[in-house]
Amino acid sequence: MILPLLLTMVLFLGPLVLQGFSGIWQVYAGNKQRRTENKVEEEREAPEVSNEPKFWWTNVNDLMWVRNYIVAPLSEEFTFRACMLPLLLQVFRPNTAIFVAPLFFGAAHFNHLIERLKTGMLWRHALLISCFQFCYTFLFGGYSAFLFVRTGHFVAPFIAHAFCNHMGFPDLEEIYSLGEPRRCCMLILCMVGLVAWAFLLIPVTNPNLYSNNLWWR
Repeated sequence: MILPLLLTMVLFLGPLVLQGFSGIWQVYAGNKQRRTENKVEEEREAPEVSNEPKFWWTNVNDLMWVRNYIVAPLSEEFTFRACMLPLLLQVFRPNTAIFVAPLFFGAAHFNHLIERLKTGMLWRHALLISCFQFCYTFLFGGYSAFLFVRTGHFVAPFIAHAFCNHMGFPDLEEIYSLGEPRRCCMLILCMVGLVAWAFLLIPVTNPNLYSNNLWWR
């Protein structure tokens, strides 16, 4: 199931390189310092760690981390892909089911609308954010359903989901805040990642690579 993960990483080529520019990757490796455009400064946003195992062990013991990167991807992929999609495939053609299933997946995220309203956010702003969230969860849901149908495995969409939760939505504001020529390079890398992902999508998810002999392939 490493190929679907690598495929998803290609899509995030720009954000991954951006992490290299900002030095966030050094936190994963246990380095307390990061390099900015001007100097090396103490890491202030990430927790201080002396080595990589300690950093990851701290996260595993954080219930919010476990919820976001393990429980949520596991439960959502099991419900909307492993359980719901096979039922839809009995009624719809695979290409149709791939776009029907994400409608339920995206709608399920409207529960965050209530959470935002409880924090005092205005209705208009809360609804706008929830609609935007529906759009990108629908797109991801389609991609995840595609992985499930093509590979015939639950693990592929689960790993892709966990990775996407970790990366989050690309921070366009941070990209545009970069000075030239880094900003231009980042925008080009984002486009290269998107084009490469689209080009590799079909061959990398070839059902024969995953011994997928299910009838819906």
